[in-house]
Amino acid sequence: MNLVNHTSVSLCFSAGFFPCRRSLPLGRRVFLARSSSLPFPAHEVKHRRELEAAIGIVERACRICADVQSSVLSSEASSVEKSDSTPVTIADFGVQAFVSFELGQAFPAIPLVAEEDSRFLRENNLVDSVVDLVADKSSSDEPLTRAQVLDAIDRGGKNAIVYENKPATYWVLDPIDGTKAFLKGSGALYVVGLALVVEGEIVLGVMGCPNWNDSESFQSTTGVSNALTGAGIVMAAHIGCGTWRRRFQDGRQSGSAEPSDYDWSRCLVDGCLLASQARFCMTDSAIWESMPLSPFFSATTDAAGDGSGKSVVLLKVWGGSLTRYMMVASGIASVFIIRAKPRIPIKVWDHAVGLLCVHEAGGKVTDWAGAELDLAEDGVERRILYPAVGVIATSGKIHTQIVEMISVSSSTG
Repeated sequence: MNLVNHTSVSLCFSAGFFPCRRSLPLGRRVFLARSSSLPFPAHEVKHRRELEAAIGIVERACRICADVQSSVLSSEASSVEKSDSTPVTIADFGVQAFVSFELGQAFPAIPLVAEEDSRFLRENNLVDSVVDLVADKSSSDEPLTRAQVLDAIDRGGKNAIVYENKPATYWVLDPIDGTKAFLKGSGALYVVGLALVVEGEIVLGVMGCPNWNDSESFQSTTGVSNALTGAGIVMAAHIGCGTWRRRFQDGRQSGSAEPSDYDWSRCLVDGCLLASQARFCMTDSAIWESMPLSPFFSATTDAAGDGSGKSVVLLKVWGGSLTRYMMVASGIASVFIIRAKPRIPIKVWDHAVGLLCVHEAGGKVTDWAGAELDLAEDGVERRILYPAVGVIATSGKIHTQIVEMISVSSSTG
C-alpha cells in the first residue's frame, strides 16, 4: 500500500516528535486524510464496514464514560474515595452493555469476548443505575429495557461461548482500561478498547481516550503529563493499512474547531536505535528498580537525560496497559514492559487492540522470550494470555536488544 502517493493523502511535518531521545527533534511524520471516511483506500480495507462501525461505537462509548466521570467529579460528593468503585463500575458495565448491543445489532453472527458479566450488578443492586445510563444511548428506536441491557452485558461474559480450540472470529472489548485512572480524574488516562479477531488473527482495532490532547510537543515528562489531558482522540488500525488517529468528532467542540482538526493523522513509532536512548513508559506507581533492565541502566524523569549514556528516561503516566500501547504507537514512548503477577492472569482485552496498533505503527509486541502472543492459547474461551513471564512492546528496532537484556537479567538474577 503506497499511502504517500495515494491522491487522498498528503505528507507534512510538525514539531514535537522524538525519534530518539538524544537526537534533535526531527519532526513527526504525519499523513493527513479527511475525517469523512477512513484514511485509506476502500479496496485495501477488507473489514471496512466493521472498522467504521467500531470507530463510531467506541467514540460514543467514550462519551458515556466522560459523562459519568464529569457528573461524579462535579458533584458535591466528587471527592470519591479510591475504594469506592461504584462510579467506574456503572461506567464499565454501561459501556459493555452499549458496545455489545450495538455490535450485536450490526454484526449478530460475531460473538464478543469482554471483561464483565451481569452477576456483580445483580448482587449489588446496580442494575437500574446501568440501565438508566445507557437506555437512551443506543441506535435503537426505543429505549433499551432492563432485559436487553443485562443480555448485552452477558453476551461478552465468561462462559458466554465456547470456541472448541480452533481458529475463531470474535470481538474483544475492554470497556474501561485504567479504572483507577477513571476515578482519579484530572491528569489520568483511561481507554475504551475494541478489536476484531478473524480466524485467530487481529484484523482491526480501535482505542478511544477521552482526555488525551494530541497537540502538545512532549518535550519533557511534565509536558507529557500535561499533553495527555485534553479533548480526546480515537486511534484506529487495520491490518496492512497502518495505525491512524484523530480528535473526537464531538458536537460540543464543533463550533470552536476547524474541520482540519478532525483529520486523520498517521501514527508512527519512534526511531530509537539503542536501548540506552529509549523512553520507557511506566505507571505512576511503578518502581524502576523492579524492572528487568534496572541492572543495566539507572533512570531519570528528566527528558534530557543525564548525559551519561547509562540512564534511560521514564515517562510516568496514570493509566492502564492500553494507554501505554497508545504512547508507543504514537511515538511518545519507545518501550513499555509488563511482568505477569503470580496467580493473576493476563487478560486478552488488556492487549489485543494495543498489540495491533503498535504493530501497524511499525513496532513490535512479544513476551519476554521474544515469542508472539498467542490469542488462541486459551483454547476454550479466548480470555487469557499466557506470555513467558510478561509482555514487551517497543518501537521495533530496539526490540531484540530489550529481549536479550531481559534474558541476561533473568538468568543472572
